Amino acid sequence: MQKETEIKLRVSRETLAALREHPLLKKRNKSGWERRELMNQYFDTPERDLARAKVALRLRRDGEEVIQTLKTRGQSVAGLSERNEYDWNLPKAKLDVKKLDGECWPEELAELDKKTLKPIFTTDFVRERAEIAWGRGKTKVVIEAALDLGHVVVGKQKEEICELELELREGEPAALLELAAELAATLALMPCDISKAERGYRLYDANSYSLSLPAPQISAEMPLDDAFAALSWHLLGSSQRLAEQYRFNGHWRLLQDWVENLAELRALLSSLGQAAPRQSTHDLRVALDALLEDWRPLVQAGLDDEDVRKAAPEQFLEELEDPRWGLFSLNTSRWLLARTWAADRNVRGNRQGAAQLGSWLPRLLGEEATSLQLQRYQQQPEDLAEQLPRIERIQAWLHHARNVLDIPEMDRLYGELKQLAQLANEPITDESLDARKQQAIAVYQNRAWKMLLRM
Repeated sequence: MQKETEIKLRVSRETLAALREHPLLKKRNKSGWERRELMNQYFDTPERDLARAKVALRLRRDGEEVIQTLKTRGQSVAGLSERNEYDWNLPKAKLDVKKLDGECWPEELAELDKKTLKPIFTTDFVRERAEIAWGRGKTKVVIEAALDLGHVVVGKQKEEICELELELREGEPAALLELAAELAATLALMPCDISKAERGYRLYDANSYSLSLPAPQISAEMPLDDAFAALSWHLLGSSQRLAEQYRFNGHWRLLQDWVENLAELRALLSSLGQAAPRQSTHDLRVALDALLEDWRPLVQAGLDDEDVRKAAPEQFLEELEDPRWGLFSLNTSRWLLARTWAADRNVRGNRQGAAQLGSWLPRLLGEEATSLQLQRYQQQPEDLAEQLPRIERIQAWLHHARNVLDIPEMDRLYGELKQLAQLANEPITDESLDARKQQAIAVYQNRAWKMLLRM
């Protein structure tokens, strides 16, 4: 068994060719590019028991070799994945279920009749592989770079595979993100939290691709630093899955959710006070603001304009052809992995970062609620948009961490605030001004809101 640590990056054919000649890879390439044709057959039961258990089982033909591989449940965060992998060389291209014993076979599949395993789809592609190595401080880094071009095939359906895969052979996971970010500075690389197997299942059954990542477990006892990191990883990973699925099927709701994820991440970044000094978050805030400046008005316009909704998928493809989205994703992953926000803060900032969420969050929400001055905006609803950043900070924490607050009716308050934020984003009309006024009153009279004001 070996632990596989890798990152997959979706690219265009033009970018794939540019990567082959990229100066950075040329300089660090210790082996030259080796070209192989890989034919892969994936197996599962008719009920897709392996897919539900997050297990992938395949036979690969690589030249004269036949390799049986089992990949078990691992963890994937914002495109960077770690999972256990078992490989067996076989004398012929026939699945050997005897290899799938208790040492590797997941316990949750112990009762599965392995005779029900059947071929379900193939992934056939040409791989150009090279060993990329360099010194990083006092440590050596070795990464296998693979340029993959081919197709996932399910019956008469197929989807193109065109990606850069970076797999860590020696060194720290941070080196993977570092290399990817350097390449993404000038090339459009899209971190893609979907494996070739998941693509096959998505073609096999469009409903099999799960957009939702497991919600982070947030508790009142958790230090603020840990809670912020968990929520930020979750939002970044979710935004990447939403981007991939919207690219795939163009469903409007996915674009709305993508923008909402980015807005929540932006709100969290600006909510931490001295626990995350502004200088440490500056570059990420600027990048997020640029994305939101372009996409938030489009989503708002698309609520009432079908032509905007129809044109959006093509505009989104243009976004993905630009380095901006991939570079932001990779830089944010590096920032979170290194916990850069905590590197140069003062003593008070360290104390805040170590504070339990259950004591820090009520104070933050109480201060924000007081500063919102809802009574003023009941009289001046035309100015409500100026408070959107504050509303969104409150809303983001209530969305993901209201369970740590011992306050009744928090679910209702979250819904009321979400409605207030939507109204603040709408163009000003007589009707919208009246709706803003009524919604400000509804929030102000909410029982949970009154309790926040007393904190």
